[in-house]
Formats: sequence, C-alpha cells, structure tokens
Amino acid sequence: MKFLELNHVALHVADVAQSSAFYERILKLERIPRPAFTFPGEWFRLGETQELHLLGDRSQPVHSHHRGTHFALLVDDLDAWEEHLKATGYPYFPRKPRPDGAWQIFIIDPDGHYIELCTRPGVV
Repeated sequence: MKFLELNHVALHVADVAQSSAFYERILKLERIPRPAFTFPGEWFRLGETQELHLLGDRSQPVHSHHRGTHFALLVDDLDAWEEHLKATGYPYFPRKPRPDGAWQIFIIDPDGHYIELCTRPGVV
C-alpha cells in the first residue's frame, strides 16, 4: 500500500470569481472542467497531474503564513516569475534562500492563503 501522488489542493475562498481571476492572471493556471457540485467553485491545473480546487462561500478566517500553513509550487524560472509579478504590480515577498539551497518567494492570494514559488536546491 502506498500513495501515488498529491492529487489536489483545495482552498476555501470567499469570492470564487475574484480568486479565479487571481489564479488565472497572477499564477497563470489553466482552468479545467469541474463536476456539477451543488456549491460554487473552480478547478485549475497544477503542473502535470495535480489540481487546485477552489471552494466557494468561505465565511471563516484563513490562517496562513509563510512559516505555517501554505503550499509551494516548484517553478522552472524564478527570475521570470519575479518579472511577471513586477509587471502585474502584484505584491510579493522578496526572494530569499532556504537552508537547503532552494530559493523562494511568497505571494498571498485574495483570501490570505500564502503561496510559495520555489526552485530546486542549488538552482537560482
């Protein structure tokens, strides 16, 4: 018995349209078909096989922080991501190294979820 992969990450959001716009425009994620659930939401492709599921009607506060609850996306070109964020004017935390040699930047989505964009260790 073993786990095969992380299938998806689900985030509870207050405004599906606002959050979807962020994930499409700022994180450049591809929207994918979603089953006809009875509650609002959107699905996005993360990498090759993983997905991000936005679940609407959040009414409770989000508890997220770069050293606490967050999710990380391994990127191929951190320089390009920083340039993209600068071009969009979206705020982000400056690049910093992790102790393992990877580099990371953090952004916060409209609901307050922290998202880490990171490289592999030893890759700038």
